Amino acid sequence: MIDRDFVGAVLAPYTVAVERDRLRRYAAAVGLPGAVFTDEAAARAAGHPDLPVPPALLAGLERQEPGDFLADLGVRLSDVRHVEQGFVHHRTVYAGDLLTFAPVITDIRTRRGLDFVVRDTAVTRDDGLVAELHQVILVQPGGK
Repeated sequence: MIDRDFVGAVLAPYTVAVERDRLRRYAAAVGLPGAVFTDEAAARAAGHPDLPVPPALLAGLERQEPGDFLADLGVRLSDVRHVEQGFVHHRTVYAGDLLTFAPVITDIRTRRGLDFVVRDTAVTRDDGLVAELHQVILVQPGGK
């Protein structure tokens, strides 16, 4: 059982630079339609200052977290199962933006002997909040 004293723990914020090449690879991998996500000229012609970032990619950028909050909780990565994720999108993010991710453990609950950890992350850049990310993981010792 994970110690509920971790609820409210503010994890170390970290910064991620949004790279054009990563956007292009993501667009190709998920089949995003339109050149606006891969071609700077097309993005500018559509009124964007650079390649726009699909909001779902922010979850992938969040996984670049340098720390290991799971280890701090005493959890092995092999025991983690993805349960839920979501986001609230406030502003469009663009290639070249420098984003700061500020995660907080907002809940730890146990159901039927399994622990669930909830992490909410505010994503900001120099002009304020751009998104709020929500993630729930299940800790299943032994990976059963």
